[in-house]
Amino acid sequence: MLVKTHGCALHGVDAIGITMEVQMDNGFKFYLVGLPDNAVKESQRRIEAALKSIGLRMPGKRITINLAPADIRKEGSAYDLGIAIGILAASGQVRSEELEDYLLMGELSLDGGLQPMKGVLAMAMMAKRRGFSSMILPQENAREAAVIDGLKVYGAANLSQVIQHINGEERIEKAGIEDGGNAEMQDELLEADFSDVVGQQGIKRAMEIAAAGGHNAILIGPPGAGKTMLAKRISGILPAMTVEESLEASKIHSVAGLLPRDQGVLLNRPFRHPHHTISDVALVGGGGNPQPGEISLAHNGVLFLDELPEFKRSVLEVLRQPLEDRKITISRARFAVDFPANFMLIASMNPCPCGYHNHPTRKCICPETSVQRYLNRISGPLLDRIDLHVEVSPVPIEEFGSKGRSEPSSQVRKRVERARDVQGRRFEKSSVLTNAQMSRRQINEFCRLDDSGKELVNAAVERLGLSARAYDRILRVSRTIADLDGKENIDTAHLAEAIQYRSLDRTSWSSRY
Repeated sequence: MLVKTHGCALHGVDAIGITMEVQMDNGFKFYLVGLPDNAVKESQRRIEAALKSIGLRMPGKRITINLAPADIRKEGSAYDLGIAIGILAASGQVRSEELEDYLLMGELSLDGGLQPMKGVLAMAMMAKRRGFSSMILPQENAREAAVIDGLKVYGAANLSQVIQHINGEERIEKAGIEDGGNAEMQDELLEADFSDVVGQQGIKRAMEIAAAGGHNAILIGPPGAGKTMLAKRISGILPAMTVEESLEASKIHSVAGLLPRDQGVLLNRPFRHPHHTISDVALVGGGGNPQPGEISLAHNGVLFLDELPEFKRSVLEVLRQPLEDRKITISRARFAVDFPANFMLIASMNPCPCGYHNHPTRKCICPETSVQRYLNRISGPLLDRIDLHVEVSPVPIEEFGSKGRSEPSSQVRKRVERARDVQGRRFEKSSVLTNAQMSRRQINEFCRLDDSGKELVNAAVERLGLSARAYDRILRVSRTIADLDGKENIDTAHLAEAIQYRSLDRTSWSSRY
């Protein structure tokens, strides 16, 4: 008898449908074909032990199982449930009439329990896309899959529950996801607030511009000036993710096994903060079965690189293409995988190895050549792709005793949201979401300058020796400043403010510090 059950395999951040074909004939042998890896091949022993633990036995027949399509490599232990149900259905121990409607995935324990797995959100999306009405998976993953509308999700604790459900003896309760995600997000955002930062109004202004237009930014200044503190609070002024953005980011974290199981989707924009010892593969993703790296995990959120010059040069250089293309392609001999990478880069660095070059109260011990060598660890092409270069100075000691409270993140976020709304209407007919993503054609259309503005920008390009890419980024930042100001056209004041954020382009910058 031939029975078919359905599952899926992960390919990058997406899932591919897999059919588990079980053929039972006279004889006594177990064949598992269709490019399974060792974890899949070991399913026979897990299934035998699980069936025995619930009072059932593996049929004494020749069992052939094909995982189709056979030219796609199958990895992991999540095929156990589909294979086990297929064997039981082929031997008449489970009804097979409804199996075409179900996607079955889950790893079996030796006692028949179902172990949680990763990539469930991508699997649920594929199930809905392929027209499955129901999905049975481990109980711990049910909430994650339940966020997909139009799909009945059943979370089972063990194999016995799955058998009883399919046979119609005792149905598993359909999983659901509670509302109220926005309230949870608000509570988390309030934990790190801009009002906690004393002074630094100019730096907060730069962070507001970066958040409003989705711009990359680098903060440079001595230790203790507040660079890391400010960077970690930028998530609190970013607008809430849309449903589509949340599902995209959640799917990536699900594939990586990082999605919290107590919530179906990510409530806040991702904020990734890798250590400077990270490898280039860990940053961009990769491996034999390519997994998303930190860049993709920051999709629709923030990638924060603290102490930027301490990262290996090879690691920093792999950032260049994702910053432009907003995606990463991992190529292997037989296939290629695309990972999304639409993120904001926020970086911080000291002005020299000791950190106190041009500090108002502490003396720098670094020779001038050492300062320049330290800055040269960051290549010009990478700096070109960073929109805002923000100089951070220490806060005067007298400001620490001030009783006045700084502006909270909630007020800043309202201005950011208004600016994002303007951009949403501006780019509603394109795939662009923010000013930072504008193409050259869109820059020509939405960043028109008057004669005085053109004269100012041309003078800045000539004086600072800016590249064409830096020129475009000045216009994009100016457009964001104008949006925050509620202006339809870019004024010279907007351009002047944008130009001052190109400090690292100045050839004399290191000598000033």
